[in-house]
Amino acid sequence: MSASLPDWAFAGLSDTGLQRATNQDSYYLSPAGNLFIVADGMGGHAGGQEASRLTTEVIEGYLYEHWVSDRLSSELLEAAVLAANDAVLHEQQRPEMADMGTTVILLMYRGGQFWCAHVGDSRLYILRESGFIQVTQDHTWINLAITKGNLLPEQRQTHLWRHMLSKCVGRGDLRLVETQQLDIESGDRLLLCSDGLTEEL
Repeated sequence: MSASLPDWAFAGLSDTGLQRATNQDSYYLSPAGNLFIVADGMGGHAGGQEASRLTTEVIEGYLYEHWVSDRLSSELLEAAVLAANDAVLHEQQRPEMADMGTTVILLMYRGGQFWCAHVGDSRLYILRESGFIQVTQDHTWINLAITKGNLLPEQRQTHLWRHMLSKCVGRGDLRLVETQQLDIESGDRLLLCSDGLTEEL
C-alpha cells in the first residue's frame, strides 16, 4: 500500500440512548482521515467527561507533534496514550476529579500502514463482507477470568462484574499499552465504539 491517505469516507456519532441523560464519551476524527479516537469516560458526570476529553486532546496533540519522526508507529502510539494517562493523573489531584478515568481506542494511518492502540473495553471492529471481526480484546476482569478458564464465555453477558476494567487511562500502574498493526483489505469498514454499542454487536 502506498503512503498516500486511503480514499475513504468516515463519520462519528455520540448517542445517549434510552437509559442516560448524558454521555461521558469523546471522539476525534482527523479531517485528513489519518487518525480516529474514541474515549469513554468514567468517574461521575464531570470527571468522566473531562477524562475522555483530555485523553482525546492529549493523544491528538502528541501524535501530530511527533508524526514526522523516526519513531516506530507502535512506540508513538504507546507514548501518546501514556502522555494522556499522565495528564489524567494530574487532574485527579483535584478532589472532585479523584475518580476520573477513561477507556480509549484509536486508529492511525501512518507510513502506509494502519495501526491501532487501546486501553479498556472500547473496541475496534472490521466489517468484512457480511460479518464483524472483533480486532481488540477487552481489558476487563471478566475477560481475564474467561481467558484463564475461571468463567464460561456465556457468563460474559450476565456477570455482575462484566464491566469492571482491568486497565484504563487514569491509573498509576498503567505501563503497557496494547498496539497492533492491521491488515486492511479493500472494501473493509472499520468501527471504533464504546461498550455502549458492543453488547448489541
